[in-house]
Amino acid sequence: MPSSFFKLNRHFVLGPIALAAAVFIASAGLAQAQTPVRPSGALPALGDTSELSASAERRLGDRIAASIYRDPDYLDDPVLGDYLQGIWQPLMTAARARGELGPELDERFAWDVMQIRDRSINAFALPGGYLGVHLGLIGAVATRDELASVLAHELSHVTQRHISRLMSKQSQQMPWLIAAMILGALAASKSPDAANAAIAGGQALAVQNQLNFSRDMEREADRVGFGVMADAGFEKQGFASMFDKLQQASRLNDNGAFPYLRSHPLTTERIAEIKGRLQLEGGASSAPKGASEEPGGARTLHAMMAARARVLGDPGVDGLRPLVADAQRVSLAGAANAAWTPRDAGALYGGALAASRLRDHALARSLAGKLKSAVPAKTALADPVEWLALEIELAAGNTAVPKLGNTRSRAALLLQARADLAAGRAQDVSGALQTWVTTHPKDAIAWQLLATAWGQQGQTLRAIRADAESRVAQLDYPAARDRFKAAQDLMRSGRDGGAAASNYIDASIVDTRAREIDQLLREQALQEKLDR
Repeated sequence: MPSSFFKLNRHFVLGPIALAAAVFIASAGLAQAQTPVRPSGALPALGDTSELSASAERRLGDRIAASIYRDPDYLDDPVLGDYLQGIWQPLMTAARARGELGPELDERFAWDVMQIRDRSINAFALPGGYLGVHLGLIGAVATRDELASVLAHELSHVTQRHISRLMSKQSQQMPWLIAAMILGALAASKSPDAANAAIAGGQALAVQNQLNFSRDMEREADRVGFGVMADAGFEKQGFASMFDKLQQASRLNDNGAFPYLRSHPLTTERIAEIKGRLQLEGGASSAPKGASEEPGGARTLHAMMAARARVLGDPGVDGLRPLVADAQRVSLAGAANAAWTPRDAGALYGGALAASRLRDHALARSLAGKLKSAVPAKTALADPVEWLALEIELAAGNTAVPKLGNTRSRAALLLQARADLAAGRAQDVSGALQTWVTTHPKDAIAWQLLATAWGQQGQTLRAIRADAESRVAQLDYPAARDRFKAAQDLMRSGRDGGAAASNYIDASIVDTRAREIDQLLREQALQEKLDR
């Protein structure tokens, strides 16, 4: 099987991610052959042998994503999300410009980068343009360029249709895989170890049978990803340095912290090809647009976001205390030398956030204050530091805080909404978020906050509708239908409150959306029958 298929291996019997992956594998082999939708740009170098259309691949991806959204390990942290998007969007732009991403796939696929609360070093690509990044990967890479190299590689797996092409290739092996999934599901109720063994046995056969094909795809994703990354403006050396990290880990006999090594086995050919490309092309890329004007600003920002990922990776009390201690050492050294490095800034950021999680709010404020004094004002670094300070105050229960100066980013908008709700300023939240969800209807957190804001204002109908839209954004259509039905019941009861004119408009929207979701669920049920 392809590397991207088993990156979620450890979750097969541990939660919805596991079930989603099993559904994906079984559905992939049973999907009927359809006319493929090919990008208008350059065809994959290995030849487009996919029998699965882009729309069918997207449907499979939606099934998996819907379960991942409900998994406890799924995380949507707006601050890390903005940082990832700052890397992801230039890669997407470069892929379009190079012809790797044609308009068909660009429009049909989700292109959603998911954050997974897992301290292992891993990333994965799923059908339909869904990608996942473990927080452990963000916390382990040294620069944004190394992170960009991984994202570019995974993006290339999708644009080159590797997943759908391997679905077409695997049809003869499906009985083994489906049997393994059934055995795993049965064994899970008795012994997780037995379930893992049953599933791993079926995987081993498939992996062995398609190993050479998978290696070809890995080399192609390296080649295409390298070009996309370079054209996006990232340092090409980041690809090689990431390979060096993985190679070093493989020599040390991977202890389980590097699942990426198992799903992306390094070969001397892959390493030699990347290093050869670096020598052949030479030179370094310019920094991506929007990078900080401060020299080294991009490295400092990455150090802070890596520290955030390590804290949000939920290391527990024993994992948080060393981060606080490291920040305190850096604080003392910085006070003596008046010299801060990117690593120092990252340590202060992580220590302040860790202290806040340990409920040592005074220490958190102190470390955040020292970080603020170390970061130049009016740079790309100033906003994340200001957001951190507000997070610390909210965690301490202090709502008497000034509003953020800049709320143009998603992270700032949602954080300010949280602060306004805590301070009883629900009207400010509903006004700002209504505008946001108009242009970002798939933002589940924004809809959830908007539901809370409407509820605090007594606008029950609107609150239920916003809650339903948050379920739609996470592809939980049955739950969304239930919420829309609840809104319709409220309308019929006459207990919805608010002005009659505005409620008439809201009622019309609710009725329309309820019909749309009903139709979508009927289409899904029909498609599932056809896939069987």
